[in-house]
Amino acid sequence: MHKRIRRRQVSSNTPFSDTGTHPLLARVYHARGVESSAQLDLSLEHLLPPTQLRNVDRAATLLADALATDKRIVVIGDFDADGATSTALAVSALRAFGARHVDYLVPNRFEYGYGLTPEIVALAAQDKPDLIITVDNGISSLEGVAAASALGIATLITDHHLAGRELPQAAVIVNPNQPGCEFPSKALAGVGVIFYTLLALRAELRARGWFTQRAEVNLAQFLDLVALGTVADVVPLDRNNRILVAEGLRRIRAGQSRPGILALLEVASRQYASVVASDLGFAIAPRINAAGRLEDMSIGIECLLCEDMATARSQASRLHQINQERRVIEQVMQDEALRILAKLELHEASNLPVAMTLYQSGWHQGVIGILASRIKDRLHRPTIAFADGDAGELKGSARSIPGIHIRDILDAVATRHPGLVTRFGGHAMAAGLTLPREAYDEFAAAFVAEVERHAQDVHLQAVIESDGELAAEDFQLALATQLRFAGPWGQHFPEPVFDGRFTVVSQRLVGEKHLKLVLSPAGSDTLLDAIAFNIDPRVWPDLSVNAIEIAYRLDVNEFRGQRSVQLMVEQLVAC
Repeated sequence: MHKRIRRRQVSSNTPFSDTGTHPLLARVYHARGVESSAQLDLSLEHLLPPTQLRNVDRAATLLADALATDKRIVVIGDFDADGATSTALAVSALRAFGARHVDYLVPNRFEYGYGLTPEIVALAAQDKPDLIITVDNGISSLEGVAAASALGIATLITDHHLAGRELPQAAVIVNPNQPGCEFPSKALAGVGVIFYTLLALRAELRARGWFTQRAEVNLAQFLDLVALGTVADVVPLDRNNRILVAEGLRRIRAGQSRPGILALLEVASRQYASVVASDLGFAIAPRINAAGRLEDMSIGIECLLCEDMATARSQASRLHQINQERRVIEQVMQDEALRILAKLELHEASNLPVAMTLYQSGWHQGVIGILASRIKDRLHRPTIAFADGDAGELKGSARSIPGIHIRDILDAVATRHPGLVTRFGGHAMAAGLTLPREAYDEFAAAFVAEVERHAQDVHLQAVIESDGELAAEDFQLALATQLRFAGPWGQHFPEPVFDGRFTVVSQRLVGEKHLKLVLSPAGSDTLLDAIAFNIDPRVWPDLSVNAIEIAYRLDVNEFRGQRSVQLMVEQLVAC
């Protein structure tokens, strides 16, 4: 289903057009809300201070007291890349600060479900911890926190997910999205929240003279983890998050990253010296996430924690293999989902319901989130994919589109239909839920009805935001390189996309469904390499097509030491 291309409207007088910035890049920045060249300074001195983060001072006191009295600490993480980086960061930094008894647990999604449940508390209690720290979870763990309290275990929650109507009775909660928190950036990922908590801890330890007899910890050494988790969780890259990501990328490019990240870049065939945010999101994150989807996220965490390259390479190789298995499972599930959709005869956008729910017995519970995302991208509809859980339950993973807040939709369904949803949680664009298997049909109808109530002003045709057409002289390696490293690009600060009409010089299939093209811009004899991934092999290549309109990114291809301009095609339509 083709997306509508909408060109961004930007005034020709950018506020920093006289600073030496390439005019095209100045226009791109201006279209993303950058109002002065000063906003492009992403050095750490411009990072928001932790003092505005609600309860972070109390968290620092709690942690400093735990260090001073040699308490036993266990970190409870989440089973995605944000959770893995948050866990590795908390464990590594606390050990660096001098904590002698720090361990971690990550709930196996198939046995314990998400977050700090009573069952995971019981498991953690076997090691008799004095303090539980949650990272990237906990804000909805009312029962888990109560279970920990009953056992005399204090709980520090660090999370970034939206709070429910009731907060858990933890010793301290640090979450920029909790009621009453005035921290200016609500977009911190879980790894960002624990990083800020550790900044506050270091300040507290300084005030106590903790570093008079030991070396002070440089927390910048952990920014590679912060960058990876922030990009992987697809949180908005406001300026504060861009600072965190930019500094982390700077360390990785300098070879100052932890062995696990360097090894993961190796198995993904990425050069650390030229890494950008998209490499973290599309090369490293899926390999870490695969461990939590198919096996045990501790594999990913151990890769991030290991301190020598030989061990890191072994761990990264294992994660790569798991990810290969995940891709095979995903493809089978996607084919099955498309057959389900084909039976519905949804040939035109006008025939599509406003939301989609999909379920098939045998689907893998760890892969339904990716499946929901793929179908959402294909149809531009909020989508929930379900798989069988335990004890007659279905586990659902939801993905949404701009304008439809998926967690609020689930909250409204649960309110209108008490008992229909067993539990749910998440944020605007992604959520998870559990419901009784026999309630699937009723839930599917209620979900569609609730989305209909909120969709009147939402565009149900996907849109590609374009930065316009490039002139023939813009297809230069120097400009493509400048655009590549001008980010970090990501959610709410998207990588530049351009559109235009091209003559097709040649086209051929590479792999099973990638289209390799040689193109010439309209009215020019310049020849450009281009590639479109995951095309429909029933449609392309089409040797009868001589001209196409495409939306594309201007990128750099490196092959056998040679660098050249390459167009990364986002959409192509025959003219």
